[in-house]
Amino acid sequence: MKKFLLTIAAAAALVLPASAQKVNLYASYGGYTEMDACDLHDGWPDVNTAWGAVNVGVDFGIGSRFRIGPSYTFSSTTTKGKHHSNIAYHAVMLNAKYDYYRTGILALYAHLGAGVEISHMMPKWGDSYNKCYFAGQISPIGARVQLGSGFNFFGELGFGAQGLAQFGFSYDF
Repeated sequence: MKKFLLTIAAAAALVLPASAQKVNLYASYGGYTEMDACDLHDGWPDVNTAWGAVNVGVDFGIGSRFRIGPSYTFSSTTTKGKHHSNIAYHAVMLNAKYDYYRTGILALYAHLGAGVEISHMMPKWGDSYNKCYFAGQISPIGARVQLGSGFNFFGELGFGAQGLAQFGFSYDF
C-alpha cells in the first residue's frame, strides 16, 4: 500500500510541472460500479446493489491530446436481512485520458485508470474493518462537449470503479 501511494505521489510530482498547459477539474456520477460486479465486499452475503458512485478528480494536460491525474470515488451499500449492515467504498486512482477525435466543441476520448479501492465494512454486531482491492476504470468511449467559458459536459461508457456509464461536468483552467 505504501509503495502504491508513493508511486502515485511521484507520478503527480512529474505531472505538476507540465500542468501549465491545461488543468481540468471534474465531478461525475457513475452507475453500476466494479464494486458490485466484482464482489468487493469481503464475501458478505445478501449485499444490495450500490446506488452508483460519485467521482471527483483533476486532469493535467500533457501535450495537446493527453491528460493524466488523480481521482477519488465514493459509493456505499447495505445488506439485507436481520443483520442489516453498511459498506462504504472509497477508490483512489491515477487516470489517463487520450483525445482521439476533436472538432470545434466536441472531443471523443478514451479513459484508463488504476488504483486502490478500500471497502470500509461496518457490520451491525462487530467492529468496523477495511479490505483493499484493485480499482480500475476502462472507458473506450468518452465524449466531452464544451458549453462555453471553460465549462464542459461529458459522458463515458466503460467498466470500473467509476461506473459502467458515467456523466458529469468539468471546468478547464
